[in-house]
Amino acid sequence: MRFAVLVFPGTWSDHDCHYVLRDLLGQEADLVWHREADLSGYDCVVLPGGFSYGDYLRCGAIARFSPVMEAVVRHADAGRPVIGICNGFQILCEAGLLPGALLRNESLQFRCQDVHLRVENVASPFTRLCGVGQVLRVPISHGEGRYYADEATLDELEAKGQVAFRYCTPEGEITAGANPNGSLRNIAGIVNRRGNVLGMMPHPERASDPDLSGGTDGLLIWRSAIEAGVATVAG
Repeated sequence: MRFAVLVFPGTWSDHDCHYVLRDLLGQEADLVWHREADLSGYDCVVLPGGFSYGDYLRCGAIARFSPVMEAVVRHADAGRPVIGICNGFQILCEAGLLPGALLRNESLQFRCQDVHLRVENVASPFTRLCGVGQVLRVPISHGEGRYYADEATLDELEAKGQVAFRYCTPEGEITAGANPNGSLRNIAGIVNRRGNVLGMMPHPERASDPDLSGGTDGLLIWRSAIEAGVATVAG
């Protein structure tokens, strides 16, 4: 698998993702500057976390107009995998690749902590190694991670199985207390209708190296993408 890890001005989780993919998992991975306009040589595109363009206007609103985003749209439209993490999720929503928006945390505080996620969808390239209802421990680090959409959109996401992860207790219960930011219906991650584009607020790259994070649940997401890519080539 060959991964493109996008870098916008203000991105800061790019090297974390690059390290996990290249050094831990032995994949080809390149840091791709936002001015690039061709991603045709890559199997999977990663939009990492950070504060693109300082998030001075609205999270992801300026990055959405970077030249590379036209290539990301083409990549997604071709059915190839795209994952947006934290700020990357915000950018995907701004670009219209995913529905809804990420708003200021309900507490009006920046949250940096471990959370638990219940896996709701195992049909996407990023969750195929997970089990339905499996609970993952993955950290968050955001001030604007409250997922919002109108009721009709939320109902459609539910009906079509597009909710990938929900914030939950360690036992997998969906409660208000387990929701760190006030996201509607405890949504922590969603996929597009085709299932090839995933946006999630938690950081799987920070739950991949046991020597650094104390956990490896994030590896399930990366290894799922790799296995999906291998299966596509073999098919």
